[in-house]
Amino acid sequence: MTTVTRAPSAGAVLSRPLARAFVVVLLSFVLGGLTSYAQGFLPDGFRSFANSASGWTVLTAALVYWSRARTGAAAALGPVGFAVLLAGYSVAAQVRGYYYDPTLWIVLGVLAGPFVGMAAAWLRTEGIRAALGTALLAGIGVGEAVYGLTVISETTSPVYWTVIGLAGVALLAGMLARRIREPLAAVAAVVGTLVLAAAFVTAYMSLG
Repeated sequence: MTTVTRAPSAGAVLSRPLARAFVVVLLSFVLGGLTSYAQGFLPDGFRSFANSASGWTVLTAALVYWSRARTGAAAALGPVGFAVLLAGYSVAAQVRGYYYDPTLWIVLGVLAGPFVGMAAAWLRTEGIRAALGTALLAGIGVGEAVYGLTVISETTSPVYWTVIGLAGVALLAGMLARRIREPLAAVAAVVGTLVLAAAFVTAYMSLG
């Protein structure tokens, strides 16, 4: 009697951690390349997305969040995602006839990536870990909004900076309403967001 073995469905394959990690890496390269092209066709108001720390952070955090990776794996996927995004961006730029050296941003992405990865994973938790993850991601959005609307307001459109700032506030508000209920954790989320936003602006200004 012959036993028929069914091939696993696409959904079953994507439920495996290694498969999801591979998809994160693949999509990071593709999205990085598309980001380079996006600089040419995005409306002026949103062109800053393709050349901003918050834009890279949103893409990396979204992919890690989708992967459902646990803390350790998420901490590894974060820097890998950043590095591959930038590699994809660099390759696409060269295809378009431009030279782009991603070294500085890859170094920064590798340093910040573990924290962004963990923050994305912690959005699925509750309490203090959810508060810390929220503070980091919301703080980046709010911080870059402040930087964009003040320091470089004369050379860029305010539209993207306003949107990313509101997105950071919306993330904080949504997490406070759904997952961060304890008073101490709520205070940590709010204060942490403000501190991270201020630190982001300071760091960006120091980089020139």
